[in-house]
Amino acid sequence: MQRRRPRAAHRCRFLTAAAASFHIHLLLLSAVSAAGVDDDADTPAILDTVCAATQTVDPEAFDMSFDTTMEMIYQNVKSSGFGAVGSGEGSNTVFGLAQCMSYLSPTDCQLCYGQARVKLPHCLPADGGRIYLDGCFLRYGGDNFTAAATDASDAAVCSNATAPAGFAAAAAALVRNVTAAAPGAKDYYYAAASGRGAYAAAQCWRSLNASACAACVGSARDQLVRECLPAAPEGYGLNAGCVVRYSTRAFYLPVNAGGGSGSGRSSARRIAVIVVASVLSALLVAMGILFIWTRMRSRSRDDLLHDDTDMDGSGGMIRAIAASHLSFKYQELRTATGEFSQTNKLGQGGYGSVYKGVLADGREVAVKRLFFSTRQWAEQFFNEVKLVSQVRHKNLVKLLGCSVDGPESLLVYEYLCNTSLDHYLFNALKKAVLDWERRFEIVLGTAEGLSYLHSASEVRIIHRDIKAGNVLLDGRFRPKIADFGLARNIMDDQSHLSTGLAGTFGYMAPEYIVHGQLTEKADIYSYGVLILEIVTGRKSNNSVASSEEGLSLMALIWSHYNTGTLMELLDLNLREQCSEEDALRVFHVGLLCTQASPNLRPPMWKVVEMLSGGREVLPRPTQPPFINITGPNIKSDNFGSPFSLNQLSMSGVQAR
Repeated sequence: MQRRRPRAAHRCRFLTAAAASFHIHLLLLSAVSAAGVDDDADTPAILDTVCAATQTVDPEAFDMSFDTTMEMIYQNVKSSGFGAVGSGEGSNTVFGLAQCMSYLSPTDCQLCYGQARVKLPHCLPADGGRIYLDGCFLRYGGDNFTAAATDASDAAVCSNATAPAGFAAAAAALVRNVTAAAPGAKDYYYAAASGRGAYAAAQCWRSLNASACAACVGSARDQLVRECLPAAPEGYGLNAGCVVRYSTRAFYLPVNAGGGSGSGRSSARRIAVIVVASVLSALLVAMGILFIWTRMRSRSRDDLLHDDTDMDGSGGMIRAIAASHLSFKYQELRTATGEFSQTNKLGQGGYGSVYKGVLADGREVAVKRLFFSTRQWAEQFFNEVKLVSQVRHKNLVKLLGCSVDGPESLLVYEYLCNTSLDHYLFNALKKAVLDWERRFEIVLGTAEGLSYLHSASEVRIIHRDIKAGNVLLDGRFRPKIADFGLARNIMDDQSHLSTGLAGTFGYMAPEYIVHGQLTEKADIYSYGVLILEIVTGRKSNNSVASSEEGLSLMALIWSHYNTGTLMELLDLNLREQCSEEDALRVFHVGLLCTQASPNLRPPMWKVVEMLSGGREVLPRPTQPPFINITGPNIKSDNFGSPFSLNQLSMSGVQAR
């Protein structure tokens, strides 16, 4: 693709095909391509990115507003494919807008937004930026731009290939048709096909009115016809308020938009092609698995254990594990879990499912099953083995061993009969079991386990995914931190790690989401969210829908803190089980841990001291993030889904 008419604003354009990692993958792509089906990459292609030339005055405050705005938008995108909101005050106000093309499925829309959400912070500290992906759009800025149809950064992105004979005229006529129909269509979206192999779609953002939509698609149409046609077989008109696209491929899903000529035949043909491609794909994958399995089994275990040719040191790790007390036989664990029966499945952890198993000697264990389809997954396994085998603490789940001699690698942990905290805390029928004494023990024990990871173990470890689902409970409901799959160790002379984004939204520190720089303060923020959930009995991402005020859990707690009414938020099951002083202290510590500025959050050893020590006067917390939430005065149905922090788990996505 080639972008036409570059603008003065800083702009970078990317449109690349995903490279296949394995020969089998290449064969699969070739088969699907030959059948005429689009090559769906793991992530949507980035068409264009535009960053403002001016920078914000207060980057830290602006970042906080930016992050709040992005989280608010996600909730609307998740429910309707569109969101336009704003947050912050004064010069630190950040407006945002996201729109998925209507032909995307809800799942693809969320994935597209997630990719845009990770990439757009590359523009910061610029005070505005926008990104166009193949399927969605995301923009932020200090001014309310949601009604803008066109501006100086509008551009066309054109394919470098040559269109077939007769295509240009058909495509131009089709583009004129869809852009004429879009302003009057549902959600300002219209797509159609012609009998000459041309396909086109036009989409305006729902924040526009019909006349602004008509002006937008008209401008994009003229630019496409002028700059991409007659030569290019594919082109995008990327405007401030809309996208117009044409192609030789049926890139859109079937829609009830009045069709275009041949739309029924196109849909039937597409279904047939997908079926054929699926069968070919299945056959190729099966052949690939058989080939790889044969190669794996042809090498003796002795060859594997004595292979010194590995480049990343994993062979040495395998040999060390196999020769140690940590080694389990794969078949032994497979039998112990009932062939990994669904009835024995305990849950889904980072990079794998967890099963209950009973060993031949009667011991109950938890077996984490990992599949290595990429190097990243293999690194995840070795990372967890290496880290967890070095830590020993009463509030950390104990690693009993692992298996490296089978077709997949397995981790073996001690089994905790009461599963995880979230199974009780957020269950109306079970939460009564968690009285104040047990909850406080969970709060304190989790703090002690984290303090050990951060400062007392042989290596400094940042967990990265502290949440209720990763706090397991033993028979006496004592807490043990689990799932070290996302953990990272940090050297004594390092202030932070620059790493891919990983963890669970809603528990992730705002500075980590925005900048991707990891310190212990990220774990402290997650811990603060966790203990506020424990003391209120409310799930952070459900707090908006369940609160009469329509506020997030953090905003609700901050509001009651300022009015001196925090006890109103104490879980009803805990009333008369604890003193007001004890409850307020846990609230206070939670707020100290979730302050927007990471430098103000206390270290975990200090948190333990605050919870278990004397009655020292605690410092006054400053405002948490995600508090000042406002929405621009645009269509009311844009805000059908309330704001909350979502629970989407992420791993390995590169942040700024």
